[in-house]
Amino acid sequence: MKSKTTFHAVFFLPVLIIVVLAGCAHDPLPLWNDGAPAKTALVDYVRTVTEQGSPNYIPIENRIAVFDFDGTLFLETDPTYFDWLLFEYRVLEDPGYRATDEQLAAARAARKGKFPKLDGNRERMVAEVYRGMTFGEFDAFVRRFMVQDQPGFTGLKRGDAYYKPMLEVIAYLRQNGFTVYVISGTDRFTMRPLTDVLRLPPAQIIGSDGTVVASGQAGRDGLAYVFVKGDKLLLGGTNLVKNLQMNKVSVIVREIGRQPVLAFGNTMSDASMLNYTIGDNKYRALGFMLLCDDLAREYGNAAKADQMRKQCGKYGWIPVSMRDDWKTIYGNGVAKRPNAARHPVSGSEK
Repeated sequence: MKSKTTFHAVFFLPVLIIVVLAGCAHDPLPLWNDGAPAKTALVDYVRTVTEQGSPNYIPIENRIAVFDFDGTLFLETDPTYFDWLLFEYRVLEDPGYRATDEQLAAARAARKGKFPKLDGNRERMVAEVYRGMTFGEFDAFVRRFMVQDQPGFTGLKRGDAYYKPMLEVIAYLRQNGFTVYVISGTDRFTMRPLTDVLRLPPAQIIGSDGTVVASGQAGRDGLAYVFVKGDKLLLGGTNLVKNLQMNKVSVIVREIGRQPVLAFGNTMSDASMLNYTIGDNKYRALGFMLLCDDLAREYGNAAKADQMRKQCGKYGWIPVSMRDDWKTIYGNGVAKRPNAARHPVSGSEK
């Protein structure tokens, strides 16, 4: 007959193992390094604002979190923004598109590393190259580009270049009753296929805006035209607003109608959004700013990261170090490609 001591050991050891494993599995952000200040701040924040009876409790309808896209959730440094690389692909490699001399010159200069300023002229060109495409045609065009290899990395497609630790943040917040919005400078319609992985409703993907017209509209003002049976919706080819800086605050007010309590960005073009979130908020609110300080796993910029860290101190944002806070960036099987052409020229270039 087994002794009571043996029985207790046999019975309680599995229970102890289960408890320990459960404790280990409870980490809501396992791709973040333990002790990372940003991780600690976020987890503590979520706990205190979702706990009934907490003085910092936030009702579920007011748990609004806003995220920039490029450089905050998604790669923007190989070698530049997705939307501009898509423009180059349209101008130089789409056999069905006849580019203007201006568009060809801009795209060819970019292929040599001379990228245009992020201004109205750039946005005008980017909008114009898709004029007349149906939404189905444009969606398919974006998806064809998404499945290309990301040139500066091995094991990565253009459409999969998400920062895995930030995807964890979005999932964690949604599990705790937060409504997540993406507030991007990239065109709204470009964003929709690109953000499938986030599983957010289209209304929560907010980007820059261009005109939408009917196929029978023929240049007439929208106030003077009635959409009729047989009409198709087309991209109008005119940029209306670039969703950066104060424009991000404006679009939050117009389309969300509630002040966020969490905001995530990566450059000063996100400063207004973060400051609006944490300033004069009746709820406890935080702003997080990603630092592009990883030069080994990512095409970072140490000088820019150092400057952004100083801005965090100035404005009260919480810095997120891609180098120090994350166990991985793009996940297993992805590596930065050493000494490789990051912007290869296709044989089909015009």
